[in-house]
Amino acid sequence: MKRFIPGFLLAVLLAVPVPALAQRGQGWSVLAADTVGQGRNVFTGQIGYPGLTLGLLHGGSDRVDIGGKFSFNWGREGLVDATDEGLKLQLWLRIMLAKTSNVSFALTFQPGTFVYFPRNNTAFGMVFPVGFVVGIPVGSALTLNAGIDIPFNVYIGEGIGPVIPILFGGGLEYFVNNQFNVNFNLRMGPSIFPRFDDSAFTMEALAGVAYRF
Repeated sequence: MKRFIPGFLLAVLLAVPVPALAQRGQGWSVLAADTVGQGRNVFTGQIGYPGLTLGLLHGGSDRVDIGGKFSFNWGREGLVDATDEGLKLQLWLRIMLAKTSNVSFALTFQPGTFVYFPRNNTAFGMVFPVGFVVGIPVGSALTLNAGIDIPFNVYIGEGIGPVIPILFGGGLEYFVNNQFNVNFNLRMGPSIFPRFDDSAFTMEALAGVAYRF
């Protein structure tokens, strides 16, 4: 089964030529699998838990977006029992794997660095998040998504070491028009601490807006 899924996605990708792909929904997204469009730019802002995130995406091609994110967090990497303030800066890469008239698939990568300030201390680290998302258009104004995120992170010079979150969930984007949408995304699951043989509940629940220009 593990070998079948990548093979199936590759077969779909090769079988559907880009010019034949009909635009459905509004033809772009920031949370689902559609890219923002070659040469187009999208500004995004989301707030909730674990914090406030601002991002900018540029459509490098019909299948690839590249950009960056800045976050001010009050929940340390989504851990619900670690309400520490911190800052995070990330690259943002989205790759659409396949697209049909009813569904699309994408991978996301968001490597970066963070700093948190727990109990008058300072904790530095690096993040290497990878995600898989499925986008499903519902009419012309609504796009749903479902996916799995693994926002792997590691603390530098701390006793915590690596942390492996495994988060599942979904979200939606409602398009007010072709340039502007309001959105919500939810992911939750355990964060595994290999050094301590322990885990903790982790959640990301963010609502926001996106503007394409």
